[in-house]
Amino acid sequence: MSDYLYHYPPLFPGKLKRRYKRFLADIELDTGELITAHCPNTGPMKDVCEIDAPVQVSYHDNPKRKLAYTWEMIQLQQPEPTWVGINTALPNKVIKLALEARIFPQLGNYEAVKPEVVYGKDKRSRVDFVLTGESSIYLEVKNTTWKQDGIALFPDTVSDRGQKHLRELMELPPTSRAVMLYFINRHDCDRFTPGDRADPVYGQLLREAISKGVEVLPCRFQIAPAGIRYLGLAQLAF
Repeated sequence: MSDYLYHYPPLFPGKLKRRYKRFLADIELDTGELITAHCPNTGPMKDVCEIDAPVQVSYHDNPKRKLAYTWEMIQLQQPEPTWVGINTALPNKVIKLALEARIFPQLGNYEAVKPEVVYGKDKRSRVDFVLTGESSIYLEVKNTTWKQDGIALFPDTVSDRGQKHLRELMELPPTSRAVMLYFINRHDCDRFTPGDRADPVYGQLLREAISKGVEVLPCRFQIAPAGIRYLGLAQLAF
């Protein structure tokens, strides 16, 4: 029985030739065809955008799409071959499946999983998930692919949105539980720390949030062309 949380559709192998305008990537398929694929990642993709590295793309025949292919993952070679997830639309889908499967014992018992719930004092914000039961758990998901010395870091650039989410989560304890879940989109990181060099304000806010009761779950995932597996928690390294 497969232990994949998520199964990819059929993928096509190739090599990355360039990534540009944030949303575009030129890829040479193994067939020799040169395509332009949608890059579903708006960030700088620090240290994971290696030219000529192996990649996998999915194909979509929806006539409304401007680009038929989507860049799903890239394989980095050092220090060992490692697939890194590129598609930032997937972490929330995978976490929803994981929450429904109750694979995170740290979250305890809950009855229902509600995505995209409006919350906050002004009711203008949305949290990725609310778990309901005897008490409410507000859970925000952040995708991370940046690695330094075996440590996963978030964010890899200044994240005003990420700072805002931390400030909002800090307002919830002790009335409700607040959880920041980091989706480590590669298997070769066993520790996690905030990306202080990229966004020192975020790092300060994360430490403050923890002191005020916000819980941190740095979740490790293994990415492969067949699917995505959950590997357990990384250690906090700060």
